[in-house]
Amino acid sequence: MQLFHTLRELRTFLASLGHQRVGFVPTMGNLHAGHCQLVTLAKQHADLVVVSIFVNPLQFGASEDFGSYPRTLASDCDKLQAVGADVVFAPAVEEMYPDFDGQSLHQQMVIQPPPLADDLCGASRPGHFAGVATVVAKLFHMVQPQVAVFGKKDYQQLMVIRALVRQLNFGIDIIAGETAREPSGLAMSSRNGYLSDAEKIQAAQLQQQLQALKQALLSGRRDYVALCDESRLALKQQGWQVDYVEIRRQQVLTLPDDQTRDWVILAAAKLGNTRLIDNCEVNVCSD
Repeated sequence: MQLFHTLRELRTFLASLGHQRVGFVPTMGNLHAGHCQLVTLAKQHADLVVVSIFVNPLQFGASEDFGSYPRTLASDCDKLQAVGADVVFAPAVEEMYPDFDGQSLHQQMVIQPPPLADDLCGASRPGHFAGVATVVAKLFHMVQPQVAVFGKKDYQQLMVIRALVRQLNFGIDIIAGETAREPSGLAMSSRNGYLSDAEKIQAAQLQQQLQALKQALLSGRRDYVALCDESRLALKQQGWQVDYVEIRRQQVLTLPDDQTRDWVILAAAKLGNTRLIDNCEVNVCSD
């Protein structure tokens, strides 16, 4: 497995390989089994897999955890080598953002994502998806993959990336990886490390609420507002600070109606100081 920190090194290596189908998995590091599953999935669709490790300052708000986000490059590389990644691209901030002066980020060329990025997580994290779209576009330009894999845990992000690829004509196949979970049902996340042992047990309540909503939809309930209100109240009574619980149409994330048959239930809430997100797809014909 090769490790590169500069674009020149990466491009020189990839050019030496000739015409191979390149798969790409962008990450912010602090990897877990879910990331490794995405690499394994990418290997099924490509001859060579590049994994980026970059904590992107452009997608963090002023009060968020950019400074404390774990940087674990050595252990990340060990995990990636074990699952057969071919290349790790771990650029410095100066490599990704040439106008970074060591203290301030002067990235004035920013991609404005579609309106769906202002809803859900975007409503409470202004500018977040602009930062995601910008760094992903830059990474696509650097790596020039034919296929890229993103996890469904960040469902809204997946939809933003698909719109990015479609509207900017990247010509990259976007593959969605299923959410990896702990035995309790808790979605694997790099931020789970912030949770105490007791909080990790309690955190399974988030997915339990989504599963309860799924069963309500499959049983025929279509009072979406009431369903979400009930779920939010249940989480609050269990000690959560709820950002949102919403039922939306899959793919487009617009509000459903009585004719909708393919939903996604999305939630974001804080347990202690840790913000967690999760979702659950529901297809009426599959259960």
